[in-house]
Amino acid sequence: MAVRQRAVAALPTLMRALRKEAPPSHHTPLPSLRRAFSLYDQINLIDNVPEDQLRFQQFDDTGFKINGVRYEGSLLCVGNLLMSWAPKKFSEITVESLSIFKTVRPIPEILILGCGRYIQPVNPELRSFVRSIGMKLEPVDSRNAASTYNILNEEGRIVAAALIPYGVTS
Repeated sequence: MAVRQRAVAALPTLMRALRKEAPPSHHTPLPSLRRAFSLYDQINLIDNVPEDQLRFQQFDDTGFKINGVRYEGSLLCVGNLLMSWAPKKFSEITVESLSIFKTVRPIPEILILGCGRYIQPVNPELRSFVRSIGMKLEPVDSRNAASTYNILNEEGRIVAAALIPYGVTS
């Protein structure tokens, strides 16, 4: 509801901006998944998103592109921190591989688990561990995990993502 109110409040300003010609841009802004598109593809309803925020831009079978930098292999993201992550396939994800969450403060409200190309059933021991720390667990394919992370991070929520590359199928 707050988003709708913000959109309605921004409408007069947006209409005035559309009537004027946009100044030339010298750089391409990072893509935002929280965009309201008009015919002009120029309107972003979320203003002041910090440029230092992590944003997944691309993925392929072996890694991810984040803020213009290509990373190979599995990744662990907590807020705006990015780390290489040891598991190479879903079956290697253990309580030990997620033990960093015993010390991370503030505790993320949700852990988005990118399972690779397909969603996988999560080991009950792993699910119990994540719940005991105080986080919710959302297992999804890695493509949707990256998108969900971008959206929640742009909203300013404390979120974590553990992602296996998209090409991994088991």
